[in-house]
Amino acid sequence: MRPTRFAPLLLTTFLIAGAAQADEVQVAVAANFTAPIQAIAADFEKDTGHKLVAAYGATGQFYTQIKNGAPFEVFLAADDTTPAKLENEGNTVKDSRFTYAIGTLALWSAKNGYVDDQGQVLKSNGFQHLSIANPKAAPYGLAATQVLDKLGLTAQVKGKIVEGQNITQAYQFVSTGNAELGFVALSQVYKDGKLVSGSAWIVPAELHDPIKQDAVILSKGRDNPAAKALMDYLKSPKAAAIIQSYGYQR
Repeated sequence: MRPTRFAPLLLTTFLIAGAAQADEVQVAVAANFTAPIQAIAADFEKDTGHKLVAAYGATGQFYTQIKNGAPFEVFLAADDTTPAKLENEGNTVKDSRFTYAIGTLALWSAKNGYVDDQGQVLKSNGFQHLSIANPKAAPYGLAATQVLDKLGLTAQVKGKIVEGQNITQAYQFVSTGNAELGFVALSQVYKDGKLVSGSAWIVPAELHDPIKQDAVILSKGRDNPAAKALMDYLKSPKAAAIIQSYGYQR
């Protein structure tokens, strides 16, 4: 009779141990990285058993939320300065920060053939609205203003700018036709080496500061194994391939 009673006990212990290994991680994700992290999340859960729960928005807005006690455990920012600032202020796990992607800016229109591959459409000034993300909250928006400055077009387009709260809203203004063109993250309109829709100019990197996107474990994720597992997974070849397929550099 002893083996009969012992078998279920052993099975129960095994199941509890297995369940203890699977955790959930709350992640604040820069809006430009929405599509890649969704693809990565599916593989991450399948490969590790951990679940990734993501919220998407502007990096600057996330900073405010994190400082106000938001329950995020990992932060995938659209820049490197905001995670560094949180690190200096003691809100992160020491030595956890790294650059997970280098973003690419694109001038995009939902219309085929509207944007030429040299961006001359900007200088022609034949459009009514130009969409950009809020440069105070979204690094891609800041990069857009730097491009306009470098090209000497800031004053010319000032009255035509439609500003989104984040890069997702900037993209939506163009995709819905509320703006003829706009500066977006290349990852929003690009997949597997080709443009998904419309027409675009991939902005040369020298026209703006590098969009280095850093990830960091926040203080609330210090004791969560899933947070560490996600950071390790983002450094893996499998995740790198997904990230690069959306037009990012590593």
